[in-house]
Amino acid sequence: MMLDRPALLREAGGSAVWDVVVIGGGATGLGTAVEAASRGYRTLLLERDDFAKGTSSRSTKLVHGGVRYLEQMNVTLVLDALRERGTMLRNAPHLVRRQPFIVPIYRAIDTPYFGLGLKVYERMSGKFSFGASRMLSRAETIERLPTVERTGLRGGVLYFDGQFDDARYAIALLLTLFDQGGAALNHAGVTKVLEREGRATGVRVRDEETGNEFEVQAKAVVNAAGVFAEQVLRLDGEPREELLAISQGTHFVLPPEFLPGTNALMVPKTADGRVLFAIPWHEHLVVGTTDVGVPRAENEPRSSAEEQQFLREHIRRYLGRTVREADVQSMWSGLRPLVKTGNAATSKISRDHKVMVAGNRMVTIVGGKWTTYRRMGQDTIDKVAEVCGWTPVAPKTETLRLHGATDGEAAALGAWEGVYGTDSEAVRALSDEAPKLAEPLHPRLPYMGRDALWAVRHEMARTTEDVLARRLRALFLDADAAIEMAPAVAALVGAELGRDEGAVQQDLAAFQAIAEGYIYRESAGAPAAGERA
Repeated sequence: MMLDRPALLREAGGSAVWDVVVIGGGATGLGTAVEAASRGYRTLLLERDDFAKGTSSRSTKLVHGGVRYLEQMNVTLVLDALRERGTMLRNAPHLVRRQPFIVPIYRAIDTPYFGLGLKVYERMSGKFSFGASRMLSRAETIERLPTVERTGLRGGVLYFDGQFDDARYAIALLLTLFDQGGAALNHAGVTKVLEREGRATGVRVRDEETGNEFEVQAKAVVNAAGVFAEQVLRLDGEPREELLAISQGTHFVLPPEFLPGTNALMVPKTADGRVLFAIPWHEHLVVGTTDVGVPRAENEPRSSAEEQQFLREHIRRYLGRTVREADVQSMWSGLRPLVKTGNAATSKISRDHKVMVAGNRMVTIVGGKWTTYRRMGQDTIDKVAEVCGWTPVAPKTETLRLHGATDGEAAALGAWEGVYGTDSEAVRALSDEAPKLAEPLHPRLPYMGRDALWAVRHEMARTTEDVLARRLRALFLDADAAIEMAPAVAALVGAELGRDEGAVQQDLAAFQAIAEGYIYRESAGAPAAGERA
């Protein structure tokens, strides 16, 4: 599928009226747009930065019901999420897989508590079960988690949940949107919601690459901007009540030697009541997450010294190793758009979603979590149809297989080419254009030149960051390697898009500035991410 940006810009701003315009290209926006297009509505999605630039590429890579939400007695959310977990596996088996998790037990009282709780969690999934949970002896726990702290270890509980590549799943949703007859533009920010007689009738859009602005006419406007949803609501200049409590989660990426094997570690309750995971992902180990309230949304959130200290302490406590500067291959933070509930701590706020209608009839969706993205989109488009007085159309996305879906479940996320699913052969065929496209971009990572070319030509990547952060996952896996491979990628992106040397160097410099924030540096006082000692 060749995606022509100039043609898409002309179509977006043409005289024809879109049925639905969706603002925001993360999981919520993409899910909503696919929902609308699959029902036959003429749909356009607009994203100010890049698809999954924010929260949706910075998750803990889990497709799950949420064990801790069960402890909070939010049974409805857990049931919905477990059902959607099964739907994601069925509809995108090239990107979602079953993952074994082990809870290490250090206190006798925890054995029945977690054993029973995880058995209830499994039973709640019903026909969507990912596997039976069971108790493990101390020896079995050590065999499955070789580096787990052994002092006081009594045994463990094995259970199953899901894992995925979040940004790649977002790209699959993007391509599915086009497959369903919809359209999308990245690097196209909404600067104004157009109104006529007090009703939203479209949006004004700024092409971030050229600065040109144009208007898009629509019958319905959906605000699915995640942590920036309040900013979209305020585009009319009117003050608004705060809707969101924004929580930040930070992750370290470590070498697999910190936890060899295929099993993940789950600590259900740390000293301050959080949940911590150590999960194998693309031949690396992701450890997180934190849960800290922050005052505002940022394009590039940065971890605090306290978050870094929290991760270091818990890695040492549960994996028995001290984290050194060279061990942290990447460090990144994401923001959660939680529906505000009084003054409750962010860790206690429900991950439920909420659909609202503004006075101008713009529909806004906030809250939720990655696993329930499809249900969020379904609820949003149901509300759009109600607001517009359209004849109801039955949802189709529960059984809609995503672009690239294979016949069987992916064996492992470690095999990079698997993320392309049925496009894998076409990606490999790009090597025929030039031998260098079949060469690795960096010896520590599995990506080749053809992967970067495919990202630009077929997945709407427009910058080096788009390629190395979200089409390939280099920046999230090994920040130093990503910086080292960036000049070659910037040159390839520039050549494919017909840019001059000045534009190539500008793009490269922009990526390098962002990538600095993913590098962990030890120093007195533990500086925030991106600060050099």
